[in-house]
Amino acid sequence: MARHSNKQALLDAGLRVMFKHGFNGAAVRDVVATAGVPHGSFTNHFPSKEQFGKEVLDQYFDHVQTLVEAALQDRSLNPRARMERYLDLIVERLRADGFERGCLIGDLGIEMTQTSELIRNRLRAVFRQWLKPFAECIAEGQSLGEFSSDFKAQDIAEYFLASWEGAILRMKIERSIAPLNRFRKIFFATVSP
Repeated sequence: MARHSNKQALLDAGLRVMFKHGFNGAAVRDVVATAGVPHGSFTNHFPSKEQFGKEVLDQYFDHVQTLVEAALQDRSLNPRARMERYLDLIVERLRADGFERGCLIGDLGIEMTQTSELIRNRLRAVFRQWLKPFAECIAEGQSLGEFSSDFKAQDIAEYFLASWEGAILRMKIERSIAPLNRFRKIFFATVSP
């Protein structure tokens, strides 16, 4: 079996530390300690903390994409049910964390867009890529009469992700599922034909 690399250990630790302390509060010494690797490993693999943050984001987004694919590519379900399945998968993970941990994409969007062009630009690309499968699913749902055609599928997908990220922020503040349930109820009522 291949040995877990120090770089991967640092990325995994970085995600845990950033979820707990945010990017700015994630000291390199804490990441290294959490990873259980020598301090020099960090500088061997990452030219800067900012580059490290981008790579943690990339790894996190890869995981998010697997959840998106698991839900939205399941052709045994209709488009609306696939959208609901995505929410179920995310809520399941948020509940397991006691509604304390949210979404790293949203967290970095709040914390880093004023101070890091590297991360801001990567977040822009992440959102473009993230929106595409939702827009496609919504367009399919519109063609089947499951979603209103009053707005373009792309606009509904933008509304979906922006509102969902806001609901996750409120969930973290409230430590409650209520904002997620409220989002779900209002979103599907709003986009129904």
